Amino acid sequence: MRRDEVRDMKAAIPSRTSHSRVVDQLGLTIVSGTLAVGETLPGDNELEEQFDVSRSVLREAMKTLTAKGLVVAKSRVGTRVTEKCHWNLLDEDVLRWHFRAGVDKDFLNHLYDVRLVLEPAAAALAASNASAEDCEELRGYAYALGAAELSYREQVDADLKFHVLLFVIGGNPFIESMVGFIRTSLDGAFTVAYSEQNHHPRDGIARSHLAIVDAIENGDAAGASEAMRRVIELGRRSAIAALG
Repeated sequence: MRRDEVRDMKAAIPSRTSHSRVVDQLGLTIVSGTLAVGETLPGDNELEEQFDVSRSVLREAMKTLTAKGLVVAKSRVGTRVTEKCHWNLLDEDVLRWHFRAGVDKDFLNHLYDVRLVLEPAAAALAASNASAEDCEELRGYAYALGAAELSYREQVDADLKFHVLLFVIGGNPFIESMVGFIRTSLDGAFTVAYSEQNHHPRDGIARSHLAIVDAIENGDAAGASEAMRRVIELGRRSAIAALG
């Protein structure tokens, strides 16, 4: 992902093609448990009628769900829902379906544990690679988190851009490939923890993000990593408290 692409980034919006509509509805049905693990999906004719799509569209949708680890097709048996251990939780769609279906404390803790592995490392790399322009852009996103004149959605978008830009600045292609996962996990966690009706202390969030920028600007990799760790733990506490 290029730096200029980050500026136009917003929370992921599902595509509405016939193929994506079938994938989205069946995926959510599986993740929510409406179609249980081990259960056989309805036959092709029934699904074609249900979604009003052609056989080719349905087959492509099944290939997509198979690639995400949610279903497996077996001859003379049909297409069945796989065990959860096979689901690709790093996939943006699968992660988004979990948030839409409703997540619990254990799920959030696992998610934040993964963020603790990835994002402090990304912040440390950014401290070694960031230009003055990068730091200025990061600081702008951080200040937006406490800007009273910005809407809740605009502040969420600024937070997404802040974290994604860190991944890009770091310059590690393997970490950068996790951008989609980070974007979806952030958007889902924000939805759980905050809302436009829940007026939370954005100024504190802004300050904690500015601490990351200060460390990066000073080339302090350890300080940037620790500041990011504090931001993630703050988000964890907010999200879990919101569940209660």
